[in-house]
Amino acid sequence: MIHYSKVDMVDFSHTVLPVVNKTVFRMGIAGNYGIDSADIRWAADNGANYWVWGRGFGKVTDGIREAIKNDRENHVIAMLGWGYFGWQVRRSVENALRKLGTDYLDVFKLGWLGKTSIYSKAIINTLLNLKQEGKIRSIGTSIHDRKRAGRLALSSEIDLLMIRYNAKHPGAEQDIFPPLSKRNPAIVSYTALAWGQLIRPLKKITMPPWPGKEIFNGPPLSPELCYRFVLTNQNVHIVLTGPKNQEQLRKNMDAIRQGPLEPDEINWIRQYGLLVKSKKRFDYVK
Repeated sequence: MIHYSKVDMVDFSHTVLPVVNKTVFRMGIAGNYGIDSADIRWAADNGANYWVWGRGFGKVTDGIREAIKNDRENHVIAMLGWGYFGWQVRRSVENALRKLGTDYLDVFKLGWLGKTSIYSKAIINTLLNLKQEGKIRSIGTSIHDRKRAGRLALSSEIDLLMIRYNAKHPGAEQDIFPPLSKRNPAIVSYTALAWGQLIRPLKKITMPPWPGKEIFNGPPLSPELCYRFVLTNQNVHIVLTGPKNQEQLRKNMDAIRQGPLEPDEINWIRQYGLLVKSKKRFDYVK
């Protein structure tokens, strides 16, 4: 297993998020795939405290607002926003503060940098001003371009990088993780399931027996193994989940509490990820 730096972990399930400087449960919750405010309240009661919020997350807004109302310093709100102009970023931050009933956002993430957001001098200055005013505590971005993400990790104003990393797409290990020790930005991983491709049965795929002690009848992978694979890499602070319902949310959170995978389990999952990536056409078992 490749490690270039080591996150400041309290235990496998919790870490101290750089710049924000808060202890967080290492599974962040994105509320744009089906869960609602009742599920957010349940998750908060059961230890979750990293919340992704943005336009289109209306079903979870009340739940996040209630979760942070009396315990703001123990929660992290990461807003996923967009911007081509500085005024757009400022307006979206200030609107979010009003909707969520808070004085500050822990992170403002420029969404899909290079696609729906730009990293111009005006944008940077606006974000730095918002940071100085105390309306945001850190600057983040979500980004697909791994080479560019590696450069931003090495030298930029970015405090947090939201990147794709999973068993099918492990390229961050070469392009992003090596320079992390130079500046120590936070790393948040999304698409742990590779948009479901790692957990759906594929025809004509065979694997050696699972090497772990737990009973597992894969392939394909289980969602729980996908999340644990990501977090076993010590360069990743948080893995995001976007569950459809509370049952999925509970299983995913429980998986994190099972701890890291063993090296032979990691290698098995890597091998399966490579097989999935090699498929030019996905022929799923019906």
